[in-house]
Amino acid sequence: MNNSTQTGPDSRNTLVISNVHLLLSDGWKNDTCLQVTDGVITALGQDVVQGNSQVIDAGGGYLLPGIIDLHGDAFERHITPRAGTLFPLELALAANDASLVANGITTFYYSITDGFEPGPRSRETVRKLLLALEELMPRFSCQAKVHIRHEKVNTEGHDELTDWLRNGRVHMLSLNDHLPELDNERAVKRYLAGLQRRVTMDDDATQEFLSSLQGRRELGEEQTRALASLALASGVSLSSHDDHGLEDVARNVQLGTAIAEFPMDAQTALESRKSGISVLMGAPNLVRGGSHVGAISVRDAIAEGLVDILCSDYHYPSLFTAPFVTARHNLLPLADAWKMVSENPARAAGMGDRKGQIASGYDADLLLLSELDGSPLSLQATFVGGTPVYQREGQWQKQPQAVEAGGVAV
Repeated sequence: MNNSTQTGPDSRNTLVISNVHLLLSDGWKNDTCLQVTDGVITALGQDVVQGNSQVIDAGGGYLLPGIIDLHGDAFERHITPRAGTLFPLELALAANDASLVANGITTFYYSITDGFEPGPRSRETVRKLLLALEELMPRFSCQAKVHIRHEKVNTEGHDELTDWLRNGRVHMLSLNDHLPELDNERAVKRYLAGLQRRVTMDDDATQEFLSSLQGRRELGEEQTRALASLALASGVSLSSHDDHGLEDVARNVQLGTAIAEFPMDAQTALESRKSGISVLMGAPNLVRGGSHVGAISVRDAIAEGLVDILCSDYHYPSLFTAPFVTARHNLLPLADAWKMVSENPARAAGMGDRKGQIASGYDADLLLLSELDGSPLSLQATFVGGTPVYQREGQWQKQPQAVEAGGVAV
């Protein structure tokens, strides 16, 4: 078994990127350069000593920290593009890896549902995915980590999950409860709409299936408390999911939750942040202009200062363009909006001392852009550990728009 999560070839030389605008934690540094040695940023600006270094002329482009995606499950559609179909994991995960770096994602948490359903969200599938990821990680371009989305009523195989946590095979654990109460017609209808996209099951079998799971709730809550305690002891980031109300926030504080994924309303998001829990919301919601399931609008939430982190959720390109949409709607300057996809997720996941910023001593996970227009087509190169893992040939000399003092006009 290969437990390594460092992916891509390791740089063993020195690289200088010149004639570039850098997005630093405190804003833009214009018309400068950056040095990378053995995959780590070692100097900026006048501290750079080129010597025999390989030099890339960025042509006046923009260098931004790579995107860190803490919650994404679009890889499921590479595995099961239609209900009842299943493709080999190596083929599916290779295609997914290419999609990630082409959209500027340099660290990706494979959000794998440890669910109660048969098929693509079953424990059997989790087991196969975990083995496939561990085998393929050294060949991926994007740095891969494992995010287990555990459904509370999936009470079978509890010992197996605890073993994964203890052995360092899981890097983030979120605690989910997607089983609808049978007397909640709206929740049942919403759940069944998703189930039908993943599993072929007739109406009678579906009703029997949902009824059979209701009795697992109490044991599920007991196991949840044990899993949360183990995650904290094992250094695994702990997340909640779809919280609604102050009771959920209080429970999360008690469990030691670091990240609240997709709080359903403004009050829950606000109380989570007041309690020291980072709030994560979906970039597709922001880009589309609203939630597809009737939750809070991410645009409104950002305007109210309720969002710390954006994730791809189910659509990778949205995460790249989301900070630009944020700036375009005058919700935040681009420099601050970009922190929601880089610096903030790094800190929330316990990587803030080495990822998410352009600074000496940080991993050289970088994006070179020709334009600040929010289009993935303007992404000229993606660097992971100083190595270009995606690039558009012959595009780096294009002259983009000017950088203004204190920020970028978009």
